[in-house]
Amino acid sequence: MNIQQPSHPPELVTILDWIRYSISAFYQAGIFFGHGTDNEWDEASSLVFQAINLPLDMPAVRQEALYQAHVTEAEKQLMADWLQQRVELQKPLPYITNQAWFAGMPFYVDERVLIPRSPVAELIQQGFKPYLNHEPKRILDLCTGGGCIAIALANQFPESMVDAADIDADALDVASMNIHEYQLEEQVIPLLSDLFIGLKGERYDLIVSNPPYVDAHDMADLPAEFHHEPAHALAAGDDGLDLVEIMLQQAPDYMTDGAWLFVEVGNSEVHIVTRFAGLQVNWCELSQGGSGIFAIQKETLITYWRDKH
Repeated sequence: MNIQQPSHPPELVTILDWIRYSISAFYQAGIFFGHGTDNEWDEASSLVFQAINLPLDMPAVRQEALYQAHVTEAEKQLMADWLQQRVELQKPLPYITNQAWFAGMPFYVDERVLIPRSPVAELIQQGFKPYLNHEPKRILDLCTGGGCIAIALANQFPESMVDAADIDADALDVASMNIHEYQLEEQVIPLLSDLFIGLKGERYDLIVSNPPYVDAHDMADLPAEFHHEPAHALAAGDDGLDLVEIMLQQAPDYMTDGAWLFVEVGNSEVHIVTRFAGLQVNWCELSQGGSGIFAIQKETLITYWRDKH
């Protein structure tokens, strides 16, 4: 069976031609952004520059100097193919290029894992100040997915050991690829575990988790792009907090004295007060955008559950 290659107008000659053409296609298709970019120009530039093997972090003045450069026929064909997937399939660009950025670092991604976009990156790069005042010896990234948070943690805390746990073996395969790419096999350990079940006897100075937290209402209203992501990595019950409740109940048994737990709950932040009445959490201030991450210490959790009973 012959698969017809996507066509493209012969007038498209330069890098800028392809960026402009892609922007027009995005406007016409009404695609949704949110997997690394938030507008047509950045999405088009990302697609074109990756297709012609130019770095995305190139200074703007250098990018502009290349806009009138001609592209090859092979590059045109690749851009046409990627553009077709992005517009007709509404497939997120990182799944097309197999690359996403997190905490200033590139990672391999495919449809076995969520595309990293967590504001936890800002907290990692700040060393979790003002909550942490020393480098943690042992760290857990719970629900690690493709391992981006675990690897960023290892990069920020080079003397720490990081466990990267997930229930999904396919996701851990991707995490292992990223761990190998950064040559961190001695520092970041992928572990198959349903939350804490596979971590018996372990104790951590810092636990970070970006678990499934999308509530039923938001799941029913997700744009088409998000349906390419694994649903089990997004959905978590009516209020999005089913896994978070289990995590908060069990976490103290896996924390050293004074340890901190950071959990991202996104839009489900609004349900925390109802589900966990009286629980005193610290909502993290984020200057780079995003919200819905709380911090809580082991001792606070112990007191809360003791008083509940």
